[in-house]
Order: sequence, then structure tokens, then C-alpha cells
Amino acid sequence: MKLFPKEIDFFEIFDRAALNLTKAAALLVALMENFDNLEAKTKEIYEVEQEGDILTHEIMKKLNKTFITPIDREDLHSLAASLDDVLDLIWAAVDRISVFRIKEPTKEAILMSKDLLVTTEVMQKAIKNLKEKNYSHVQDYCIEINRLENMVDREFRDALGKLFDEVKDPILIIKWKEIYEHLEDASDKCEDVANVLEAIVLKYA
Repeated sequence: MKLFPKEIDFFEIFDRAALNLTKAAALLVALMENFDNLEAKTKEIYEVEQEGDILTHEIMKKLNKTFITPIDREDLHSLAASLDDVLDLIWAAVDRISVFRIKEPTKEAILMSKDLLVTTEVMQKAIKNLKEKNYSHVQDYCIEINRLENMVDREFRDALGKLFDEVKDPILIIKWKEIYEHLEDASDKCEDVANVLEAIVLKYA
């Protein structure tokens, strides 16, 4: 019986990690919509990213100590790593805005950030439903994550097209291209999370 609380523990940490990720995505949208107090907003997102690292470390540490896990060890590892990847890429986009001294946002960056936030909210629901063993709901959320990823992919291509069409400063093109790539990569990593969740559902449903 002693092992039972440890099983619940994993899901509790994943819930916190998913909530933390959604918080980062919400802060990203707030930053993209308004560059006022950029330094303070950047610092806040960095702190959320650090919290994500702590949660990932906590999951990995528990994996090494726990003999019986609620779902396969490698699936828990992949889920933790994929969630951490999304968070790292959100931070990377924000960091570039700061380092590149970007003066104002673009409509395309705002749009991609908003859809990334929606994706993280869907992931949060999927992880909550995984905990509750509502596997059919998890699958529905995974389909939605894939749909959103395709949408962000199209937005990324449109953003690049507009960038090369309308921006005359080649340095600014290079800067925004890198930021857009980080946002699109973050969306790709959300699809990785969905793939891990689908693999788990196929094993246990």
C-alpha cells in the first residue's frame, strides 16, 4: 500500500508542470501584445521556465526512486521531457526578443502565441484526463492539439512570406525569422506531447 501515494504523486507533478507551461504561454501572449515593461515580463517568464526545470527534475528523480510507476517509466520520462521542451522554446522566443532588442511585436507573432496558448490549455486538460483515466477524452484532446499544430504551421509559413515580402531591413528579417521558428518549434513539441499521450492511451485504454 505504501506505493499507492507515489502513483498519485506523478500525476500531481504533471498537473503542476502542465499548469506552469500554460502560465508561461499566457505570459508570452501578454508580452507579445504589449512590449511595455519588457524586462520585467521577460524576467517573469524566465522564472516560470526555471520552475518548469525544477518540476522536470522532480519527475526524473522520482522515476529513479520508484519501483512501481502508474504508467510505463519511459512514457513518463518522454512526457516530462516533451513538456519541458515546449517551455524551453517559449523561453527561447522571449529571450531572443530581449537579446535582439525588438522594438514592437508583429501581428503574426501575436497570432502564433495565442494559438500556442490554446494548445497548452488543451494539453493541460489532456493530462488532467489522463490522471482520471478518461482515455477517450485524452484522445480527443490529442486530435485537437494536432489540429492546432497544423494551424500554427500555416501561420508560420504565412509569417515568413510576409516577412520577406514587406520588411526591407535584412537584419530585422533574420531576427524575426528566428523568433517565429522558436514559436513554431514550440508548437511542434506540443504535438510530441500529444504523441506520447496517444501512445499511453493505446497501452492502457
